[in-house]
Amino acid sequence: MRSALLLPAAAFRMGSFTSKPQVASSAGQDDSVQPPVGASHDEILEWVRGHLVKLPPQLQRHYRHTPGPSLSSLHTSTAPPAATFRLMQWNVLAQALGAHADNFVMCPKEALCWDTRRFRILEEILVHQPDIVCLQEVDHFSLLERVLGSQGYEGFFVPKPDSPCIYVPENSGPDGCALFYRTAKFKLIEQHSRILEVWRVQSNQVALLVTLRERQSQREFTVLTTHLKAKQGALLASLRNEQGKDLLEFLEQHRGGRPAVLCGDLNAEPSEPVYATLTQAPSLALSSAYATVNNGEEPPYSTWKIRGNGESKHNIDYVLYTSEGSSVLQVLGSLDHPSEEALGPGRAPSLAYPSDHFSLVCDFALPELSDDAQEERNHRSR
Repeated sequence: MRSALLLPAAAFRMGSFTSKPQVASSAGQDDSVQPPVGASHDEILEWVRGHLVKLPPQLQRHYRHTPGPSLSSLHTSTAPPAATFRLMQWNVLAQALGAHADNFVMCPKEALCWDTRRFRILEEILVHQPDIVCLQEVDHFSLLERVLGSQGYEGFFVPKPDSPCIYVPENSGPDGCALFYRTAKFKLIEQHSRILEVWRVQSNQVALLVTLRERQSQREFTVLTTHLKAKQGALLASLRNEQGKDLLEFLEQHRGGRPAVLCGDLNAEPSEPVYATLTQAPSLALSSAYATVNNGEEPPYSTWKIRGNGESKHNIDYVLYTSEGSSVLQVLGSLDHPSEEALGPGRAPSLAYPSDHFSLVCDFALPELSDDAQEERNHRSR
């Protein structure tokens, strides 16, 4: 497994957003957690759930197929079937923030205990069996790397330059973005990370990008994940919009005309400028996967929590994809968010769900190769 810890030097960087002193890291909390050697998917999931036997069952969620053409319409009788992949996008909630800073007043304390919450996070990932996993607020990367590595994933991690986690007790280091992919299904072509800029000044938010080649079809595509600046207000919305512009530039710099997915916690409702910046860019046609599946409408929420200052229900997490031209992807379906009834009055996180954000799970089909690309693939296989 390889991890990317890239913090390039810069002449201009925004200063810390807090005057609090840093707190010594308590890294190593997961050293004793060792997955069974050689375990299959079912065996590793059984091992994970063995640590959750005293907790409620996992929240039930429903899968929704995209209206319109089926997968079979994507290829002719003489062409190979469309290559498909499943992607998970999820802000997992940094343990240091959830337990010591976020003030989830309706969440039982035991639901935020890392000894069990880490297995709830692993369960959510493993049960949906994504081919690509894009995560934010990761502050226990080594655990994810070890367990997912046992199941054939390779992962990368890039921390925030000035993570809020390092200012709270019992932290395990900075939080950041992580991305994992199945090595049996994909070959890594390139990987990059970036500290996002606002008016040419580095901010405290990061992005992680990979280009992958699907091994059977030889089709390539790019995946970019990020976590934009949090909190509400006109100034912060402007900051997010500038970060969105920088994301597009970063993506266009590396995708080389390939199909692409841009996903993450954007901390912005669809009414914010950054949503339009990303979905209406003249040079890159990006659409929302969840809106596509839901007849053009975004879900009513992707996070629902109750803090000391009240209830917060927003749709701020997205999976965007190239939807026009030769780099078009097709969304086959997505996983609905938990219902209000399933969440209960305490919302999230809870004993049944480990984060205040819900995972987004989407299935995609890659476009067919052009004749030139087909010839290049055949040349490589000779």
